[in-house]
Amino acid sequence: MGLEIRLLTARDTEAYWHLRLEALEREPKSFGESAGEHRLSTPESATERLTTNPEDNFVFGALLDGDLAGMAGFFRYTIAKERHKGKIWGVYVREDCRGKGIGRALLAALLEKIKACPGVEQVSLTVAAGQSAARALYVSLGFKTYGLEPGGMKVGDEYLDNEHMMLKI
Repeated sequence: MGLEIRLLTARDTEAYWHLRLEALEREPKSFGESAGEHRLSTPESATERLTTNPEDNFVFGALLDGDLAGMAGFFRYTIAKERHKGKIWGVYVREDCRGKGIGRALLAALLEKIKACPGVEQVSLTVAAGQSAARALYVSLGFKTYGLEPGGMKVGDEYLDNEHMMLKI
């Protein structure tokens, strides 16, 4: 298995846009954005997401034998009183690539990059109820729950609780 974990760049736009769509279609209960909303975006907007303010806003990709198999993003809050914080978003590994340690490797690389950001002291993420594998991975990396938002997300007619987790850097 040839696994490469690296920052995604403009040259990864198409693969990133399509993997994000796959994530939203296959795991609608895991993400705030819907597949329909994503389809309204363009690969050009994905390029912007991958390249704007790369010191505080970045996406890592896991490439398995050259194909994008997973992704995880980070953004740092912009206002002065919250610059010590950031958020992990959009964590996804293709279904056929799960159980191989790719998610752990992806998040480990992402956290190393976050730790290198001057002044970032804590990072948070949200995991939807029922996402036990993702939650177990986050806990194993040291994330702690700081709140539960009942009905924080609504998918169709179903309300899902959001668990908010945080890691001190």
